[in-house]
Amino acid sequence: MSSKEPPVDPEMAARQRWMALLARASAERLEAGLAALGEPPRYDLLRRPETGMVMVRGRSGGTGPRFNLGEMTVTRCVVRLADGTMGHGYVAGRDRRHAELAALFDALLQQPEARPTILDAVIDPVAADLAAAERTVREKAAATKVRFFTMVRGE
Repeated sequence: MSSKEPPVDPEMAARQRWMALLARASAERLEAGLAALGEPPRYDLLRRPETGMVMVRGRSGGTGPRFNLGEMTVTRCVVRLADGTMGHGYVAGRDRRHAELAALFDALLQQPEARPTILDAVIDPVAADLAAAERTVREKAAATKVRFFTMVRGE
């Protein structure tokens, strides 16, 4: 028997990507994206934004035994659009509006007719912002890198 990875569902992978980006986006960026849509969609809060704690776990060296690193504050929210589509939002910290907007965009992105517009107006700019910020951090770290070398003595 071979231990093959289960097939990846493209819809699930796309949703995982946009939920991760929505969680890492700034609330201001999401507010701007909502304003760009024009008329805000109607939705109900199934689970109002609520803040709690989750245990963050790590692994020594990335592959070693798991250990509890500590607790982290997380805010979550669940919304339902008029057509019944549910969206979930989980964000680090205590920003209730951010969690609500993440849930709203998650629900909207599940609708095939709205997805291209929201990808262009919100998700792609967020991905570009995060990539630029990561690039800046890498460049700053590379500037401080010390390169050691050994000179060979000639006789």
